[in-house]
Amino acid sequence: MAKKKENFVDYIPKRNALYEWELNSRNLAEVLVINRGLYNRIAQLLFKKPKISRIELDEMGSFIWQEMDGRKTVYEIGTAVKAKFGNKAEPLYERLCEYIQILHNNRFIVYENKKRVKKNGAKY
Repeated sequence: MAKKKENFVDYIPKRNALYEWELNSRNLAEVLVINRGLYNRIAQLLFKKPKISRIELDEMGSFIWQEMDGRKTVYEIGTAVKAKFGNKAEPLYERLCEYIQILHNNRFIVYENKKRVKKNGAKY
């Protein structure tokens, strides 16, 4: 039997619980990143770098961020984006998938329904 090919629009993204977030005064989402570690501590002391970085998302990014609740698929989120932003969101799924992958690569989100695989091939 052939392996079933995974489809990215079937993934269920969920905000990573390790990162807090809040809505700012302009109703845009801000992800709060605590700068930990030796190099960050040195930069905080010497260069007055902040202990917490606030990453502000744009209007569409904030909407998508709030839609990622661990229950909706990428397809369902795309449908909601299309309903709210219309043609401004086009090309919709190319942009949405790229945005979600960037958030995942930076560990701001996890996939609720995707099995993680260890390097030796075992699932956990």
